[in-house]
Order: sequence, then C-alpha cells, then structure tokens
Amino acid sequence: MLMDIVWQIILLVVGFVLLIKGADFFVDGAASTATNFKVSKTLIGLTIIAFGTSAPELAVSIKALSSGSTDMVLGNVIGSNILNILLILGLAAFIRPLAIRKETIRKEIPICILISSLLVVLFLDVQLNSAEINQITRSDGVAILLFFCIFLYYLISMALHSRDKNKKREKPKWKLGLSLLFTVLGLAGIVIGSNLVVDSASSLASAIGISERVIALTVIALGTSLPELVTTVVAAKKGETELVLGNILGSNIFNICVVLGIPVAIFGAVTPGAFSVIDLVALVGSAALLFIFSVTNHKINRIEGGLMLLMFATYYTLVFVA
Repeated sequence: MLMDIVWQIILLVVGFVLLIKGADFFVDGAASTATNFKVSKTLIGLTIIAFGTSAPELAVSIKALSSGSTDMVLGNVIGSNILNILLILGLAAFIRPLAIRKETIRKEIPICILISSLLVVLFLDVQLNSAEINQITRSDGVAILLFFCIFLYYLISMALHSRDKNKKREKPKWKLGLSLLFTVLGLAGIVIGSNLVVDSASSLASAIGISERVIALTVIALGTSLPELVTTVVAAKKGETELVLGNILGSNIFNICVVLGIPVAIFGAVTPGAFSVIDLVALVGSAALLFIFSVTNHKINRIEGGLMLLMFATYYTLVFVA
C-alpha cells in the first residue's frame, strides 16, 4: 500500500515536469506559428491551443461515459470551465494584468456566456418541461455540436479577416516547420503529463474515499485543466495575453460543445442528478464576471484577478461542504 502511494507520487511529479516543459514549447511554437501564418494570436489561442489543451477533457469524458460514470463527465466539463476562468485567468491576471481586445469583449466572451447558459437550460427539464427527471439527451448533444459548427464558421471568417489585416507582422521566432514541430512536441508533453497527473491524483483521492462528484469537480477538473493552467501561466509570463484569453475562451466553448456533445451524441443521455444550483450559478456567473471585468476598462487587473481567485476558493469550499 505504501509503495503504491509512493509510486503514484513519483508519477505525479513526472507528470508536472512534462506539463511545465511541454507548455513552454507549446506557447512559443503556437506564437511562432501565428506569426508565420500572419494571423492573430487570439485566433491561434481559440483554435490550436484551446482545442489542443482540451484534449485531456475529451479523452476523460469519452472514457467515463462509456463506462457509465455520468457524474464524472458533467463534473469534468462544469469544473474545468469554472477553473479555467476563476483560477486560471485569475492567476494569469494576478501575475500580469491582461489587456482584452474590443473584438473579444464584443464577440468571444458573449459566445462563451451564451453556450454556458445553454448548458444550464439543458439541465432544467423538470423545471421547464415538467419532466420526471433532468436529462441531457442524445438530441441535446447533437444540438450543441451543431452550435459548435456555427462557432467554427465564425473562426474561419475571423481567420480570413485576420490574415488580410495582419500582412505585416513581427518576424517569427522559428520557421513554419520548426514552429509546428515545437507546437506538436509541446502538446504531446502536455497531454502525457496531464494523463499522468490525473491518473495518479485520482488513485490517491479514491484511496481516501472521496465521492465521484467531488473527485470530478476537483481532482479530475483540475487535472484535465492543467494544460490550460500551465499554458496560460507560461503565456502570461511571456506577455502573450492574446494567447491567454483565446486559450481559455476557446477551451470553455470546446468543453461544452465537444467534450460533452460528442460522448452524449455517441453513448446517449446523461442524468445530472448529483449537481446543485451552486454548480450552475458558478458556471454562468464566472463567464459573466469575466465580461463585467472586461467591459469596465478593457483589461483584468491584479485586484480583479485576486477577486476571481477568492471566488474560486469560495466555490470549492462550498463543493466540499455541500
């Protein structure tokens, strides 16, 4: 028993090392790729970085739903999205204030709020339709995937506009081939490292006897959000604020539409019985708070970042107490 715990701790440390070094390569490679393609770094953050760092959430959700762990799927998505904004953006802003583009305030943040609100509506079958139980059905999964197709159309339009607008940009750090190589190697380190962290942390938590909902909202959500966390902190330290915002917003949209949508569309309905009002309020409230802070002065300063971290601590205190 003791040797198993020691082994899990060793895997945990190795996973964190892979995460940190992988994120370093990933951020530099992605920023250089954006410069090579002459597109905005926000777009790269919304696509390559966001979808890449959300790969662990997708893998965990498919594995969990295929084995019947519905609470794990929903807790993974809800917990990750709350963590992304309150913890990761809050920490990034605390390290270095984040300037936010007008386009992001007018378009990407409202899209994130809208999709978060859509997920909450899908939770309310009993309240809205007088159904016997709340369920997210296969048709709901298909609907949010179609919503994601609209988002992809927006990204394609944004890419075309960005390329025309940014023909003259700074010189890339590396040529395109090397930039893509570092991006792929960095992502591989992030994914492998996050898997090691999640598996070892889950084993340690289960040994203590923590419930599946709490594990999903904490250990799994934090573990699968480690790619976003490490990538965002590294990007913030390097001053790549466009990558930071694009990563978080793109990840949150991807989590709801794809990480939840694909498993539900494949395996069928899930029943969100174990989740409380506070979980749903925190999901939409965190996205709304980001909009309020952004619209005030087009940036998130250190004080606002500290408030987000405080709200994160408050929410997770309630998760353990409830």
